[in-house]
Amino acid sequence: MSVDRGPAATGRDAAALPDPAQVAAHTQEPALLVDGTEVARYVVDPALDPRHGPRPYLHPVRTLGGTVVTDALPADHVWHLGASLAVQDVNGANLWGGRTYVRDVGYTWRDDHGVIAHTGWTERAADRLAHRLRWRDRHGSVLLTEQRRLAASAVAPDVWRLDVDSALTAPPDREVRLGSPATNGRPGGAGYGGFFWRALADGEPTVFTADAAGEGAVNGSAAPWLALTGVGPGGGAYTLVFDGLGPGDRWFVRTAMYPGVCVAFAFDVPAVVPAGATRQGRYRVWVADGRVDRDRCAALVSGVGRRSPGRT
Repeated sequence: MSVDRGPAATGRDAAALPDPAQVAAHTQEPALLVDGTEVARYVVDPALDPRHGPRPYLHPVRTLGGTVVTDALPADHVWHLGASLAVQDVNGANLWGGRTYVRDVGYTWRDDHGVIAHTGWTERAADRLAHRLRWRDRHGSVLLTEQRRLAASAVAPDVWRLDVDSALTAPPDREVRLGSPATNGRPGGAGYGGFFWRALADGEPTVFTADAAGEGAVNGSAAPWLALTGVGPGGGAYTLVFDGLGPGDRWFVRTAMYPGVCVAFAFDVPAVVPAGATRQGRYRVWVADGRVDRDRCAALVSGVGRRSPGRT
């Protein structure tokens, strides 16, 4: 039986795909470096159609060997933007991009798209970036404020690590509900929304945890870590190892239709940030050249053999 995996881009979506030169001309793109090697660009203020969920994102992200491991603005899902934080339902506002899943109706184009906007830097260095953001609805009202920090560190000659720390704070006078297509009625494990990584792979990648393998087995799981290994467009093999599930979070994973991994905040039930409260998250991704086996993935996550134990 075939499974509906989500709304691929339609002609209308593709027609709205921005000119890359125009995007570059309207963005600030600080780099993250590891020992002098550029491993990622951070697109802070992309000039995108509101329907694509404008937000800061990392792209391209590369291994130390130079293999690109993120995709952005792909034709199948134009609103997939490298590595980013995005949620489809934030008190009814779509901050993910694309069509909104409506209970008993399905995916529908609605005038409900908001924006996650950079509002100021608090730190900028070669290996780390920190800034303030506001999650806004289509009217400009603030849904959440955020403090975010990104850091890149050396782990081994063939591995570096990305740390993303995020603190999402609700307004003092109201709670904020975070939802997904799944919590809005879509079947099939479509609980996406949170820290999402759209990977780039030539052919279908492999995904596994410490005790399971394959999209069907790991999607919706709460394994301590999850790895995706694939082949980049230039033929270089790579492995991404993720951790960072918080209480109630689950892994959302796709490999067959497209390669993607998400720390999903609302996989099957909505997540609520109480009024005035802060939701803390720390997401770590080890970016490795080559195919990494289970034992080494576990060692990376546990810190065994880390080259630079003093760096975070």
